[in-house]
Amino acid sequence: MKDRPRQEPAAPGPATSLEALSPLDGRYVDKVAPLGPLFSELALMRYRLQVEVAWVKALAAEPGLPELPALSAGAVAALDAIVQGFSLDDGERIKALEQRCNHDVKAVEYFLRERCEANPALVPCVPFIHFACTSEDINNLAYALMLKQARDQQFLPLLRAVMQSLATLARRYRTLPMMCRTHGQPASPSTLGRELGVFIHRLQRQSRRLADQLIMGKINGATGNYNAHILACPDTDWPSLARGFVESLGLHWNAHTTQIESHDYIVELLDAMTLVQHILTDLCRDIWGYIALGFFRLPSEGRERVGSSTMPHKINPIDFENAEGNFGMANAVARHLAHSLPLSRWQRDLSDSTSLRNLGVVFGHGMVGLQALDQGLGKLQANEEYIQEELAGCWQLLAEPVQTVMRRYGVPDAYERLRDLTRTGEARHASLLELINGLDVPEPVREMLLNLTPACYTGNAVQQVDAILQAAETAE
Repeated sequence: MKDRPRQEPAAPGPATSLEALSPLDGRYVDKVAPLGPLFSELALMRYRLQVEVAWVKALAAEPGLPELPALSAGAVAALDAIVQGFSLDDGERIKALEQRCNHDVKAVEYFLRERCEANPALVPCVPFIHFACTSEDINNLAYALMLKQARDQQFLPLLRAVMQSLATLARRYRTLPMMCRTHGQPASPSTLGRELGVFIHRLQRQSRRLADQLIMGKINGATGNYNAHILACPDTDWPSLARGFVESLGLHWNAHTTQIESHDYIVELLDAMTLVQHILTDLCRDIWGYIALGFFRLPSEGRERVGSSTMPHKINPIDFENAEGNFGMANAVARHLAHSLPLSRWQRDLSDSTSLRNLGVVFGHGMVGLQALDQGLGKLQANEEYIQEELAGCWQLLAEPVQTVMRRYGVPDAYERLRDLTRTGEARHASLLELINGLDVPEPVREMLLNLTPACYTGNAVQQVDAILQAAETAE
């Protein structure tokens, strides 16, 4: 037998954030600190331990297993203390056990065995630790708990904060008329508040979809048929026990799987997050454009702050650019996971194992993006005078309402006459008034058209933003 090549010991981790490989562990480490207790390897160990302990407690409560007596209150407290007191030293012990057995889930089982063997009240539990389980029974539930907590306690609160910041701006500028642009060209006016409100409306629906996404789990053995369970304890209703156990963790039961939970719900969750972040990217780009047009001012952030290394005058929209880049990173990783996780060769392969460890990357970049966007929204101040001046000088925007009214009253060639008037040069108020005065329309209609200005041609924009804001408040 050939000697195996000697493996050098792993290099130590970075001593400071400046030496980190990933910006999530370096430049952005403070922004994603709440995710460490959810997505780190230590966190995964703790979630696995939580599931293992909960399974022992569920088995002890099952009448069909007299060999495992009901746990005393002291025994339950001792088991719970193993999870609640889980420490870095415990994690290091699990890593040492993994080095010996070369299996990360088995190492958690061995760790729990050690702790139970050291407590006389827990010794009867030892044979039933990891009873009839495959590692995926533990893993899928650990990741499910991780995702549920990350979504509910981290991502959604940040998303709602962004929506609230948007609502503040939409309310502030609900009546401020502005010129829209379609294909980058001047188009029928709206209000600034209403255009921001459209994003609130979109995000409201998708945040509900994200919040309502089922987080699922299974615990049905090596190939999903309860083979070992039924052989060892044929009188126990294992599907009912499994369902009750999964639901006791706050998860939804997946009744039919192979060795692995199919990960379809994870793809649905990531798809919901991806769409939210696409919408937010659209918002970032629109705000960036409005800043470039001069619709928004960015405040100077202090005398020492620098926008350009060579152009002293610059104040850049970096919050929105930062947010866009991080949403792009989050979505790129999410897309890979969505493509790979539902695929498994026959009943099990390990291609999902390393991929699942990157779920925190999706949430991490998403959280950095949300925080940057919220910070940027908090800085925005509309340049109201500029917005109104631009709109007031764009009389060609009235070509649409004038030709539409002409059509109603049977004036021939309505579209063509306004096209010729407005495309041949800059439409002036006087030329529009001259055309309107020559129209064969009822006098009240003529007076209405003569009094029309770009600033008052905003349709029901104010009513729309009010409805959007009311719906958002009701949803809260």
